[in-house]
Amino acid sequence: MTPAERLSAIRIARVNHAGEYGAIRIYGAQIAICRHVWPSLADQLAELKAHEIEHCALFITALRERGGRPCRAMYLWSMGGWALGAASTVLGPNLIWACTEAVEDTVHQHLTDQLAFLRARDPVLHDLIESIRAEEEGHLDLARHHKTRDTRSSRAFQALVRHSVNLVIWLSTWGESSRMRRDLEAAA
Repeated sequence: MTPAERLSAIRIARVNHAGEYGAIRIYGAQIAICRHVWPSLADQLAELKAHEIEHCALFITALRERGGRPCRAMYLWSMGGWALGAASTVLGPNLIWACTEAVEDTVHQHLTDQLAFLRARDPVLHDLIESIRAEEEGHLDLARHHKTRDTRSSRAFQALVRHSVNLVIWLSTWGESSRMRRDLEAAA
């Protein structure tokens, strides 16, 4: 890899670690509220949170192996994740699943870009992301299955979630995510 490609691989591992931490915070807030209001949902969300904890550990290891440090914007992922999780839960079960759907769908797009970039440059990180993406797709399918209705308010909430996730990804990569997407589109 060139030095620029190596830096991109570090940024990918960094933003993925931060994203998994944000997902842990989302599920943590949802579980805390659901335990009092919708206990049956809390158990399902706890299972998804366990997956995110495992993914977070895998990405911090990948980041350290490449000589990188955690994201400087972790507080955004932490506070934003908690606020998003709490807001979605207060708005009801449909919005919990709408939140999960929007987050996972947005992340899926970024992972796809990352995989295309990493395929020939960092096969180990590529394979790690590919294995995690498969589990994240399961989260997306589960959310789509449980989301009971698609309303104007759920679509607006999902648009807000998507924009928020894209913004924090962009901030966490110093714009690298946008440049990578443009480079991949130009190469196609």
